[in-house]
This record gives sequence, C-alpha cells and structure tokens, in this order.
Amino acid sequence: MIIGVPKEIKQVENRVGLTESNVRQLVDSGHQVLVESGAGKGSLISDEDYESAGAQLVSSREQVYSQSEMIVKVKEPLQEEYDLLQENQILYTFLHLAPEPELTQALLKRKVKAVAYETIQEKDGSLPLLKPMSEVAGRLAAQIGAVYLQKDHGGKGILLGGVPGVFQGHTVIIGGGTVGVNSAFIAIGLGSKVTILDLNPARLEYVSHHYHGRVQTLYSNRENVEGAVRTADLLIGAVLLAGSKAPKLVTKEMIGSMSEGSVVVDVSVDQGGCIETTRPTSHEHPTFLYEGVIHYAVPNIPGIVARTSTYALTNVTFQYALNIANKGLETAVRESSVLARGLNIYKGKVTYEPVARDLGLEYEPFS
Repeated sequence: MIIGVPKEIKQVENRVGLTESNVRQLVDSGHQVLVESGAGKGSLISDEDYESAGAQLVSSREQVYSQSEMIVKVKEPLQEEYDLLQENQILYTFLHLAPEPELTQALLKRKVKAVAYETIQEKDGSLPLLKPMSEVAGRLAAQIGAVYLQKDHGGKGILLGGVPGVFQGHTVIIGGGTVGVNSAFIAIGLGSKVTILDLNPARLEYVSHHYHGRVQTLYSNRENVEGAVRTADLLIGAVLLAGSKAPKLVTKEMIGSMSEGSVVVDVSVDQGGCIETTRPTSHEHPTFLYEGVIHYAVPNIPGIVARTSTYALTNVTFQYALNIANKGLETAVRESSVLARGLNIYKGKVTYEPVARDLGLEYEPFS
C-alpha cells in the first residue's frame, strides 16, 4: 500500500502522523511511504530522518494526496484539503465529525473511507487512541489556566497554589475522565484547591481514592455545577461522549456568576464544548472575554508540545495503521470490532451512529 503523510496546515499544529520509526516498519513490511517535505519539522523529525527510514519525500501536499492509497494525519482535513481527497482513499486521523457538518458532507461527497482516531473503542468503552492526547490536553489545561490567571495575561492575579497565610486558587473540573484526572494532577501539583464533578459515582470514588482525598468530588447535577462554577478561579471543561457532541453543562448564566478575571479552559471544544459560552479559538488568538471571564478554547491544545504529543499519539495509532496497510481496510475492520468502531464514513455513507444522529443523517452500518 502507498501511505501518505502530509504536513498539517491547521494553525500552530506541529504534530505529524507518522514518526521515522513508523516509516521504517511500514517500509520493512513492503509498503511505500510518501512524506511531504517539512512534515515532521515541528516535531523535530527532519526530512533526512524520514529518508533514512525509507520514505520518499515529495514537495507538496497535492502530490501526497494524489499518489496515496491511505492518508495518515493528526487533525481533520481543512477546507483547502477537501478537493485533494480521492474516492476510495483511506483517511486515518482525528475527525470529530459530530460538530462538523461541512467536513462530514465533504467526506461523503468525496466517497473516502474515513477512520477516526477518537472513536476507535475497546469493549470496555475506553478510547485508546484518544487517551494520550487527553492526558496531554488535561495537563496543559491546568498549566495554561494558571498562566492566564496572572494579571499580565488579563486574569484576576491569583496564584493557584497561594502561599502560606493566603487562600489557594480554586480549580473546578467538569468531568472525571482522562482529561479531568490529568488536569487535577497538575492543579494539585501547583497547590490549587481542586473540585471534580462527574455523573459516574464509581468514577468519583476512583478520583477520591487516587488522590487520597485531596480532591473534592461532587455528583454532577445542576445545583452542584452552579455552586462550583460560582467559586471557581479556573474552570476546566473535560466532558466527553464518544463521537457525539459534548452536552452544554455550564450555562451562560453560570459563567456570568464567576468573578471578573476568572479563566475557562474548555478542552471539550473539539466536540463542540461543554460550556455554553465556548467558541473555538486558535493558538494564534487563543482567548476571548465573556462577561469579564477569560475563555481559552483551542481545539488542538497538544499541538504546542508537538514532540511529546507526536510520539505519544503514534505509540497508539500506528498498530492500527500497520494493520490496515497489511490487510486492507475492509479485512482489518471485519477482523477487529475495536477498529470497526473507528470507521465513520465509508464510500458516501455514515457508518458511525452517533455522528449520523447528531447531524441528522442516515446511518448505514458497514457490512
């Protein structure tokens, strides 16, 4: 199979779909790998590294798309890439289609075979390809929030950890999954008071035991969310429903109750955000104000630590890429129910039910 790796074009997205060691393994397995020149630069992987591993360098993304049977990326195609997609081409990347009707229609029109990292799902419900980026995004969320609380960044001038004799800052995290737990890890390390809200009592029990009672856990109902948000210096949105739009658990009125200079970091923005006031931003223009509250809502947060993120991501994505290349997509999907859940679009049909439901499209399972 001919596998193509284009350079990411999303703003400040420095990750890359395959590392040099991934390329070597694909080539050793009999496949051809085309890498756009400069694709790995942001992750400190040089063109020479790729060439030494057996890749063929090409000068443009147009060449990558036109010559490849499978495209391996990190982020979803942007509008200027839609027309480069080929009929029957395999697209393997993060997609987050539920809040993206335009992208979904483009993939349907081009009749590609689109496999989404974020919906590949184990039988126990875990999302193995989303986990490492959730870990990175969660840890960055607390770190970023702490910076924006500084007065020189427009915040209220709160040090999350406080100092002896002075109140700590309060970090409130909506969602106790991978993002939430990793946000708490950093916030606790900074010395913050931390509250996590979640609907799953077993998850709340896990968080409480994991952090030895250093985190206040609350069942996520409207009253508890309202009370926690009102007292938050830093609010982190960390809600995920696999493949679906995130529910809006924090309302405009709740945000309006926060004190001026507080900070919101909505990591759920990839799936539309769990905070009503959220709208996507970018690394170049990462924040906006609503009722005096700073909002940070960058969809590709891990892109700013690209070296770490690329290797963490490909550690889990590559095994499926190799399986698809070796067996072909159809056989690989039929043999693996885990991978089958990642197939979102197939030859003009929506094959992932939550995306079809959220976008009001017909669902047709792969067979």
